[in-house]
Amino acid sequence: MEKVGKLTAIKNFIEECWDELSKVTWPDYEQLKSATLVVILFVILISGIIWLMDVLSRTVIGFIMGLFGAS
Repeated sequence: MEKVGKLTAIKNFIEECWDELSKVTWPDYEQLKSATLVVILFVILISGIIWLMDVLSRTVIGFIMGLFGAS
């Protein structure tokens, strides 16, 4: 009998998920396109900032190592 209870619970869960998915307002093509553009620009911006921090830290560490005679 325990398996029947689990199957009923799984069935109820799937039905509830389906009901919730029907309540979702899915974005139209224009909203999707603009959101995708924002994400791409944000990723490019953050990548640039991380690259700049990498170059700056490499330069500072190289300068400090040069002061002590290390190459």
